[in-house]
Amino acid sequence: MSEEIERSTARVRFPGISPRAYEHPVDRGALAVLRAVPGIGPVLQAVAGAFTERGERLGYLASSIRVGPKQYPELDRLRLETAATLDVDPVPELFVRRDPVPQALALGIDKPFIVLTTGLIELLDQAGLRFAIGHEMGHVLSGHALYQTILQRLLQLQNGLGWLPGGYWAIRAVIAALFEWYRKTELTCDRAGLLCAQDPAAALRVHVALAGGMDLSQVDTAEFLKQAKEYEAVEDVRDSVLKLIRTWPLTHPMAVVRAAELQKWAAGEEYRAILTGDYLRREDDSTTSNFTDDLKSAAKSYKESAAESEDPLMKVLNEFGDVLSGAAGRVRDKFSGN
Repeated sequence: MSEEIERSTARVRFPGISPRAYEHPVDRGALAVLRAVPGIGPVLQAVAGAFTERGERLGYLASSIRVGPKQYPELDRLRLETAATLDVDPVPELFVRRDPVPQALALGIDKPFIVLTTGLIELLDQAGLRFAIGHEMGHVLSGHALYQTILQRLLQLQNGLGWLPGGYWAIRAVIAALFEWYRKTELTCDRAGLLCAQDPAAALRVHVALAGGMDLSQVDTAEFLKQAKEYEAVEDVRDSVLKLIRTWPLTHPMAVVRAAELQKWAAGEEYRAILTGDYLRREDDSTTSNFTDDLKSAAKSYKESAAESEDPLMKVLNEFGDVLSGAAGRVRDKFSGN
């Protein structure tokens, strides 16, 4: 590592871990689809090149507190430890921004950095902050900071381009695609946060706090997770449509849904296998990354979720998983010569 890190004997580290080892399949598929959207490549490249990354970092340098050994030293320790856990090198800088809204984000193109708000720091305990910082390290490791930076720039640009014929709506279309993808990345990076914290109960406390749990002694976590089942179990397709409308403008999945999704993964074989050292390494990425496989994996995940869901709209869309999975398989067979 590029910075001195004291070794912790309490948690497992994952040298050379690939983000594909824990990526949520719908995140992987959504990114593959995003990259395949006609015209999105030139738009992203143009927006990325229109600003200097240095300007964004200087903005935080001038208005926030940069974490280090002499400023928020406990946060600095968590920064170094989570980077070491996921083998992230160089270690991203961490800034604390005055904002009562609990939030964390990873920004930057060539040199990503992490931002936490004071609202988040005040809300979480040490284990929760380890999970939150580990979550953002996951964004950095997966390369999500690039797209998040572009999304932030597009949000700033959209109104200024309203005078162009179709300019506003073109930008809105790209923003909508980025929002849809970014919601899926949160599921992946919650897994990264859990790998750093290695404490499912701490991760659950974070989601409870983000949902409104001020005094956690007043919240029953089992009852909290029941809300996710009730959310999925709507009986009227109109409620399903309302759920879609409510989710569309959000950058993050709803806290109860995130909690249930992560706890399900924490109880599964994949998480336990990674803890024992059985995981994909980055040197394997070039041989395992495949566009049609990503689509097929995403389709399989959607289909399994639909099969388990009591949501009537999800049941209607269940057949879509079969169609997409089959189509991806045919495309893969065509190009592999099978």
